[in-house]
Amino acid sequence: MAEGIYRRIHGTRSYVASVGVKVDELDPFAVAVMDEIGIDISRHKPKTFDELEDDSFDVIVSLSPEAQHKAVDLTRTISCEVEFWPTFDPTLVEGSRESRLDAYRQVRDELERRIRKRFPAMGMARE
Repeated sequence: MAEGIYRRIHGTRSYVASVGVKVDELDPFAVAVMDEIGIDISRHKPKTFDELEDDSFDVIVSLSPEAQHKAVDLTRTISCEVEFWPTFDPTLVEGSRESRLDAYRQVRDELERRIRKRFPAMGMARE
């Protein structure tokens, strides 16, 4: 979700890559809530840190403790900023489809808020 939001805000002005600690299938709930705001992630191919094609990053933002650990390990050999944005894992929510979608919406909206604040679009001041 974060990569899709970042790309909508910044287009191709900067490079962004989204990776996880482990490879899973693309989450249909994530696809659904992103579609609600006009971002199509249905063709996104989840990948891991090991599958990164490049290792020259300015900033790595991790969303889970496991990803933070991996990011810190990666930066032992490269120079870049590492930020940890603790993010609730919406896959933990059980219940109705709507309650699960609500959890994903909350994560999506929080990610968008954080991305806009940390990486404002050109011409926008940081909040």
